[in-house]
Amino acid sequence: MRPQASTPPIVRGLLAGAAGTAALDAVTYLDMATRGRPASTTPERSVERLTKAGHLSLGTGDSAGNRRSGLGALLGYLTGATVAAGYSALVGRRLPWGATAVLLGAAAMVGSDAPLTMLKVTNPRNWSAADWASDVVPHLAYGAVAAMVLDRLR
Repeated sequence: MRPQASTPPIVRGLLAGAAGTAALDAVTYLDMATRGRPASTTPERSVERLTKAGHLSLGTGDSAGNRRSGLGALLGYLTGATVAAGYSALVGRRLPWGATAVLLGAAAMVGSDAPLTMLKVTNPRNWSAADWASDVVPHLAYGAVAAMVLDRLR
């Protein structure tokens, strides 16, 4: 089903964000499979920091770890959806696909890395070149796919 031309920009952005996030996840999992690297623990650690700051409990034992894992993944989807929805709602004119892809990828990267840095879960100043590549490449994939979807839905 193709959205009508009257589909609100924010809805187009949410659809683009969902597609971009799926691309980001696929590129991340491909990197993990290719290099044999483990999954990042930063999403779970950020949830842990947020729950401690909010004096919230996720329970104990395995269930708490499972909740942290699930909530960490959901934070990624929330970031991907809000970045593209915000872009679609705020940018009134059509930019070239490449510019849109880079802007969306950079915004998603900042939208995920800035909170992690503020929560002291990570510090990009200490990242290796491989760490940067593991972050930049999936975010560029996010931007490319989200830009393509936005372009097709306009």
